[in-house]
Amino acid sequence: MTKLRFALPLLLLAAAAPPKGDDFRHGLGQWRIEAEAPAKVSAKGGILDIDSPKGISLWYRPTLTGPVRIEFDALPVSEGGPDDAVSDVNAFWMAHDVGTADPRTPPHPRSGAFAQYDDLLTYYVGIGGNRNTSTRFRRYIGKPGNRPLLPEHDRNDAAAMLQPNRWTHVVLIADGHHIAVERDGATLFTLEDREPYSAGHFALRTTKSHLRIRNLTIR
Repeated sequence: MTKLRFALPLLLLAAAAPPKGDDFRHGLGQWRIEAEAPAKVSAKGGILDIDSPKGISLWYRPTLTGPVRIEFDALPVSEGGPDDAVSDVNAFWMAHDVGTADPRTPPHPRSGAFAQYDDLLTYYVGIGGNRNTSTRFRRYIGKPGNRPLLPEHDRNDAAAMLQPNRWTHVVLIADGHHIAVERDGATLFTLEDREPYSAGHFALRTTKSHLRIRNLTIR
């Protein structure tokens, strides 16, 4: 009897890499916080709670190398608090400092003020920005004062805005030349990037708002 031999793909033979992320049950050890003003931030019970009167960025410490898919749920809180503005579910991904020899190096610390991030090389999305009047995607090019915005990446329709006290599921993709933002199963933005950013860091960001984040996974 002839024995048949099959060459299985290497992907099937290799153990799948476990996803990164945070279950928000063990504090803020995986995050570097840059806050423009004193803010209240906690991670417990499966929820990351960010209550900030001004700009704040939370950098996830592990490095990301593409292809990457980042997923999380976000809820803009509206419960009468001083920062409950229902605004700015924002994020940077594949971010690194312009001129760095290794894009896996964490970006240098900043104050949390939005303009200080202009010199990053990164992808950025702002859902419900400007007090929930705009939703935008940008590819930063590392030049202060220059955050390019294509017309198709600038939305002000109601479907692209936030709803108070409602969870929304956000997906950020950097897969070679294909860059995308998805929300609740629908595509918000896509970009076929001729010179993609293939490694860097991820940050959650908001400004004068109160957000809750859960179920962060990075694959």
